[in-house]
Amino acid sequence: MNPIAIVVVVIALVGIAVLIGAVKIVRPYQRGLVERLGKFKATREPGLNLILPFIETMQLIDMREQVVDVPPQEVITADNVVVSVDAVVYYEATDPQRLVYNIADFFTAITKLAQTNLRNLIGDMELDRALTSRDTINTQLREVLDDATDKWGVRVVRVEIQRIDPPPDIVSAMHAQMRAERDRRATVTEAKGYQEAAIARADGEQQAAVLSATGRKEAAILDAQGEAEAIRLRAQANKIRLELIGEGEGLAAKARLTGIKEAKTDHNVLTVEYLSALEKIGDGRATKLVIPAEFSGLLGTVAAFAETIRPEDSSDEVRPRDGLPIPADNDRVELPEPDRAEYRDADGT
Repeated sequence: MNPIAIVVVVIALVGIAVLIGAVKIVRPYQRGLVERLGKFKATREPGLNLILPFIETMQLIDMREQVVDVPPQEVITADNVVVSVDAVVYYEATDPQRLVYNIADFFTAITKLAQTNLRNLIGDMELDRALTSRDTINTQLREVLDDATDKWGVRVVRVEIQRIDPPPDIVSAMHAQMRAERDRRATVTEAKGYQEAAIARADGEQQAAVLSATGRKEAAILDAQGEAEAIRLRAQANKIRLELIGEGEGLAAKARLTGIKEAKTDHNVLTVEYLSALEKIGDGRATKLVIPAEFSGLLGTVAAFAETIRPEDSSDEVRPRDGLPIPADNDRVELPEPDRAEYRDADGT
C-alpha cells in the first residue's frame, strides 16, 4: 500500500476523532459544565456546543426533578413507642456548578439528612399525633431539607412520608381502641336516634291530642248550635201549630155559636153548652178556675132544670152536712119552692 495513502487515512481518522470529541450536544433538560485543563470554564446551554478536544471536557448535569427513597428506620416517639418510618424526597437541581463542586455524593447526603430530621420530628410527637399529622411532618421536613441543600444547588420540592408502622401489639391495642370508640359512637348514635324518635312520637301524640280536642270542641259547638237551632225551629213550629189550633178552635166556636144563634136554640141548650165548656175547663192544667159572674144564675137555671126532670123518689133521705146530726121532724123547716118563672127566657120558653 502506498505510504502516502496510509498517512492520509490516519490523518483523516484523527480528524474525525477530533471532530467527534469537539462536538457536544446538550439536551433541553441538561446543562453542560466545561472544564479546561481541570478548571471550570463555563456552563453550556442546550444545543450544539464545540469544545477543544483533549484540552476541554464537558460534564452533563440532569436538571429534571429527581426522587430519593429514604429507607425505613426505627424512631422512638415521645410516648416511648418504637415505630418504623420511611419517606421519599423529591428535588431538582438549580445550580449545576454547585451541585457538582459543593457535594461529593448528593444521594447519600440527602438520604442521611432526611433520616436524621425524621427522627427529630417524630421523636417530639406522641404516636397518635404522629399518625394523624403527616402533612405537618412533610412540611417541616421539606423546609429543613431545603435549607440544608440550598448551598448544594438543589431545591427540595416536597417530602412524603410513606409509612409509619407501630409494633404489632400497639397495632392490636389501637384496633381495640378503635373498635371501642366506634362501639361508643354507635351506642351514642343509637341513643340519639331513640331520643329523637321518642320526641317525634311525643310531638305527634301531642299534636294528635290537640287536633282531637279541637275536633271534639268544634263538634260540640256545632252540636250545640244545631240543637239550639232545632229547639228554635221546634218552638216556632209549636207556636205556629198552637196559633193555627187556636185560630181553628176560635173559628169553630164562632161557627158553632153562630149556628146556635141562627137556629134560635132555647136556654136549655145554651146551658148544656156552658156545662160542656165547664167540663173542658176543668180538664185543663190550670190551677185557677175563673167563673163569670153571670154563671151563678146559670147554675140556678141548671138546678131548676134538674128538679123538673128528676122523678119523684119517696126513698130520698135527708142527708145532713158532714159532721152535723140529723134533725128531728119537728125541727125541720120547709123551704118554699123556687120561682122557676124568673129563670125562663123573656120569650116565655
